[in-house]
Amino acid sequence: MTSKIRVLVVDDSALVRKLLSQLLESEGDIEVVGTAHDPYMARDKIKALNPDVLTLDVEMPKMDGVSFLRNLMRLRPMPVVMVSTLTEGGADTTLQAMELGAVDYVTKPKLDFSHRIEDYAREIIDKVRIASRARVRPLDATRTAPRATAPRRSAARGLTTTDKIIAIGASTGGTEAIREVLERLPPDVPGIVIAQHIPPGFSMRFAQRLNGGCALTVKEAAHGDQVLPGHAYVAPGDRHLRLARSGARYYCELDDGEPVNRHKPSVDVLFDSVAARAGANALGVILTGMGDDGAAGLVRMHQCGAPTIAQDEKTSVVWGMPGEAVRQGGVDRVIGIERIADEILGTFH
Repeated sequence: MTSKIRVLVVDDSALVRKLLSQLLESEGDIEVVGTAHDPYMARDKIKALNPDVLTLDVEMPKMDGVSFLRNLMRLRPMPVVMVSTLTEGGADTTLQAMELGAVDYVTKPKLDFSHRIEDYAREIIDKVRIASRARVRPLDATRTAPRATAPRRSAARGLTTTDKIIAIGASTGGTEAIREVLERLPPDVPGIVIAQHIPPGFSMRFAQRLNGGCALTVKEAAHGDQVLPGHAYVAPGDRHLRLARSGARYYCELDDGEPVNRHKPSVDVLFDSVAARAGANALGVILTGMGDDGAAGLVRMHQCGAPTIAQDEKTSVVWGMPGEAVRQGGVDRVIGIERIADEILGTFH
C-alpha cells in the first residue's frame, strides 16, 4: 500500500488551518499530520513530525513566511507550497519565496466562499501531490545573494522588426527557470513571448522582477504590443497570449477565451499561434511544469521546422510538461536549465 503524503499546515488563522486540513484530507492519499500558527511552532513540529510537504502562509506573526522559508531551505530543505494573498505585496513576497526554493503557491482561500470551493480543493490537492514528488534544491549563496542589475543596451535606432521569435512555456517551478534563462541572454536576442501558468495579479509583478534583473526589457504583454528584439512579453495571468503577424512585424494578441488544458494562459495556445505565424523562424522552449500543456503545441512547432528545446528531468522541479513533449516526439534537444540560454544563442548564430 502506498503511504500517504504527510502535510504540515502553517497559518496564523485557525479558520484557514481548519479549512486547508479538511480540503487536503478529503481524498485518501493525503494526511495532515499537524498544524502550526507561527514559524516557531512550525519549526518544532517539523522536527517532531517529519512531514513530506509544508503549506506555508506568507504573512504570519513573529516571523514572516519568507524569512522562515529562507532558514528552512538552508537547514532542512523540503517541498513547500506557499499560501498567498492576491495582492501586489502578496505576489512580490510569493515570487521571493519561489526564488528561495518553494515548489509552488496557491492563493489564500476566501472564507466567505465567494469562489467555488471544489475548484480550490482540486488546485491545492494537486499542488501538494506534485510538491511531494518535486526535486528540492538546498539554498546556496548564489541563490540568496542580491543580483546586480544587468547592463542594458538600447535597441538600434529605427529597429522595428524581429526576424525570429522565441516562445517559452512553463508551469510549476517555471518562474525561477524562466529567470535563469532570461538573465543569461544578451539584449539583442530575437523577441520572446512567454506563457507561464500564473494567477492574475502575479504576472505583472513577475514581469517587473524579471525586468529588474535582465539585460532584456521584460513586460507583461498588452494587446497589440509589437514584438521587438531585446524584449520579452509575459502573458497576463488571466489571458491567453497569441502571436499575430502583419507583414514583417509580429504582435501580441490577447484573448479572454475558455481555459485550454485547464489553464489560461495556456502554453499550447501560444505555441500553436507561433507555429502558424512564424513557422521555421521560431524556436520553442518548454520548461519545468506539471501536466502536459504545451507538449502538443511544441510538436506542431517542430513539424513546422522550428528547432525545439526541453529542460531536462534533473534540473526540472517537475518533469511533466517537458517530459510529455519528449514522449510525443516534439523535442530536438533535452538539456539542463543552465545550458538553455547558450543553446538559444547557438541556434540563431
